[in-house]
Amino acid sequence: MTVFIIAMESEAHPFIDALADTQIKKVHGRTVISGKLNGKPAAAVVCGVGKVNAAAGAQYAIDCLGADKIVNIGVAGGLNAGTQIGKIYSISQVVQYDFDLSVINGTPIGTLNEYAEPYISVDCTPRYPAKKLGTGDRFDDSERDYLLLSDALKADVRDMEFGAIAHVCKHAGVQCYSFKAISDVAGEGSTTKQFAINLAMCAKALSEEFENIFEAVNG
Repeated sequence: MTVFIIAMESEAHPFIDALADTQIKKVHGRTVISGKLNGKPAAAVVCGVGKVNAAAGAQYAIDCLGADKIVNIGVAGGLNAGTQIGKIYSISQVVQYDFDLSVINGTPIGTLNEYAEPYISVDCTPRYPAKKLGTGDRFDDSERDYLLLSDALKADVRDMEFGAIAHVCKHAGVQCYSFKAISDVAGEGSTTKQFAINLAMCAKALSEEFENIFEAVNG
């Protein structure tokens, strides 16, 4: 079954709107939604913001919902002119930019202890432009983070969840996708203000494309 991992309730509306035979319950304080999409069983875990919540949600989806395919959808920040506000991108590679074992392992920032390189490759569909994403437990306008993400890691997009989801899926051998609608772009003013202004537009974009996303990963 395909299970969506979604950080916030506001980002879950596209899934709920597209779902038939909807059932909603609370499990360990998280909202779990199930039903049918285009006649096929599907579910979503609204995990909460941040990497720990995302990893817990992904592991629950695999162990308790029988997920053989996990799809992360939501909003994210753009890091360069190659990203446009309101546009949806498919993530091809992801790195946890706030993970650092460089002084112990001599590996670049973002390289998990199990790996030799910072980025994890994930499943990606050609229906949407592919981008590289950096995940960290921070939402800020930090110049240091921006330079790390854009210059050192060459990331195009940043979020707070998908790196942890991809990490769980790699260990479990489960297919993993992510689709991000851009709510803010670095260098175009406060990311917090951009996020607040553009969140509704991004939710609408995801709603309009939701069934296409589902078919793209299940086609």
